[in-house]
Amino acid sequence: MDEMKEKKKQQLLDLDRLTNIISRIEEEIVQLRKKYERAIQQKNESGLLLKSREEEVCILYEKINMQEMLCRNGDIEMQAMDEKISFLKMKVAEKKRQIKFWFKALPTKKALDADLVVLQIQYSQCKDRIKQLEAIFADPANESRKRDLGGTDPSPPELLKKIEQLEVELVQKEERLLETDFLYDHISRLTARIRGTAANGQQDTLLLATRISELQKKIKDRTQKMMALVAELSMKQALAIKLQQEMRDKEQFLMTVSARIDQGLPPPKETEIEWLKILRNEKVYKEAAEARARRAEEEEQAAVPGCVHTTAEQRPTAYIPNDEYSLPLPRPYGALAPFKPSEPGSNMRHFRKPIVKPIEI
Repeated sequence: MDEMKEKKKQQLLDLDRLTNIISRIEEEIVQLRKKYERAIQQKNESGLLLKSREEEVCILYEKINMQEMLCRNGDIEMQAMDEKISFLKMKVAEKKRQIKFWFKALPTKKALDADLVVLQIQYSQCKDRIKQLEAIFADPANESRKRDLGGTDPSPPELLKKIEQLEVELVQKEERLLETDFLYDHISRLTARIRGTAANGQQDTLLLATRISELQKKIKDRTQKMMALVAELSMKQALAIKLQQEMRDKEQFLMTVSARIDQGLPPPKETEIEWLKILRNEKVYKEAAEARARRAEEEEQAAVPGCVHTTAEQRPTAYIPNDEYSLPLPRPYGALAPFKPSEPGSNMRHFRKPIVKPIEI
């Protein structure tokens, strides 16, 4: 009975010890579950952040595509402007050539002006001579106004024969003229028909070209959208694979921890490291929140009227005198503070150093 009582006491002690171990392990399991839930929450938050970053990346890709399209349009417009500028330069060169030509022709113009004056004088003299001749011809009492023409007049039969010959030639010319008019009308109708066909073909060609350009633009837009969607899909797939791998790692880690707890062993070293990381992250988050609150408080204080906020370098407002008869106490500068030059910037490298000339005495 004593041995049984001793065994009973020993078993009670073992039972208390195992109960304590079980309670401690359950507390550790609760803590691990909390850590696991916190890790899952952080994973979800990181997933949301990653999703927002992916959306921002997609928006940036769209903006990049739009900027590239604008650059291409700008290049096309620049080419058109370059062609216009070259055409205008050619016109300016042509005008300069004409100006040079007229400058070269200026001496000949002076000589031609002198010739024109001489010809005008001769023309006035000819007009005066014509008036004199008209006065002589209109005078009926003047016998010398007429002048006999030489030659013989043809006979009436010769005149009739000449008239018949001229009528035959006139009929032949009228026939040729009618033939040419007929050919002209026929050719005009053919050319008008061909011109109408060409105009219709040009209109159809223009419509086809505009339709082709619109289709090419639509195809390009669809291709860009497909590329963006493929890139987004690949990013989503990579993210899904990464999350699946993390989930497998977490499950494996949880199984390992559960197995060690079942065997009565402490959790692995990685758990302690992660717990320290979590504590460090919480500390960092807390310090960041305090810094934000402190910054907000400073901004509120800076927004008060009369408060001056500056990021300039603080300059001294007092000096210590070097007088040996006075105490080395700081004295304020007053209204005439010393000038402090600013630091030279990066653009000083573009300036050449001055060459100091020697003083000549």
